[in-house]
Amino acid sequence: MKKIGKTYIFELPPLIIGSAGVAGKKEGEGPLGDDFDMVFEDTTMGQDSFELAESAMLHDAIIRALESANVSPKDVDFVMTGDLLDQCTGSCFALKDLEMPFIGMYGACSTMALTLCNSAMLVSAGANICVAGASSHFASSERQFRYPLEYGGQRPPTAQWTVTGAGCAVVQNQRNIDPENLQNAVKISAVHIGTITDLGIKDANNMGAAMAPAAARTIADFLHDTQTKPEDYDLILTGDLGLTGSKLLFELLQEDSEIDIETQHKDCGTMIFNLAEQDVNSGGSGCGCSASVFCSHIMKNIKNGTLKKVLFVATGALMSPTSTKQGQSIPGIAHAVLLEK
Repeated sequence: MKKIGKTYIFELPPLIIGSAGVAGKKEGEGPLGDDFDMVFEDTTMGQDSFELAESAMLHDAIIRALESANVSPKDVDFVMTGDLLDQCTGSCFALKDLEMPFIGMYGACSTMALTLCNSAMLVSAGANICVAGASSHFASSERQFRYPLEYGGQRPPTAQWTVTGAGCAVVQNQRNIDPENLQNAVKISAVHIGTITDLGIKDANNMGAAMAPAAARTIADFLHDTQTKPEDYDLILTGDLGLTGSKLLFELLQEDSEIDIETQHKDCGTMIFNLAEQDVNSGGSGCGCSASVFCSHIMKNIKNGTLKKVLFVATGALMSPTSTKQGQSIPGIAHAVLLEK
């Protein structure tokens, strides 16, 4: 790796050789429904709790990603996944029977980019195959961070809907790749671990405002480090600022850095739902939002050549039930991954 500013450029880029994105019923009814590798009509997944249902969904995404890469669990050096539940229990129970070396990671809704960044760096450092993933479930997240579903609280327009979904990507060292996998591989050209940014937002129903400053900082830093412009990319993908956070992102980049990304920008939180028809207020959120969108819809469009150069910037609101009850602000984080066909 070569470090420029805060960005790491890979001289021999790690390759994503397989991926899978799965989702729940509501997500399957949205604009991207046909691109998910699996849509589960029963979001309890036949389990005794919503938390176990989330684990079952992540387990399914991991197995599908490994199958798409023609990789066995015994061939995996490290698996890195995360979720929104206390102590990453969603990931722990998803992986406990798969016999793979496990690293749990928490980056809130930025977790998919965080696990991808670390997978790429471990592969660059000598590992052969790493698995990166993330998950969330509407019901398990709601009762941890907000209210029991039975409460029926009203949501303000800035609120976002936690996605029931999971995504997983298999990253391999380019030196060891099977030639049959090379044609459909996607290279990770660079990664950027974000810096915590806190402008004092305390409203848990406006996470887009909490995360937008971190997204603006990471995007501006990445473009500066790589000496590139927004028009150099087919897509600058955030996840998941929602409608409110995306508008704030544009304003912050224009005011602070004179950068205009509106033409190239899309957000996983506004892509996964039909905002006008699905009653999700400002859009989707949760670890599973960017994970399911990236590992299905985006990866398929890179592989088929529709997208050739994508800057994936997943965003996270680093709050907890404890910090919220104590009146603390919501720090934001955003990690970036550069992907090319």
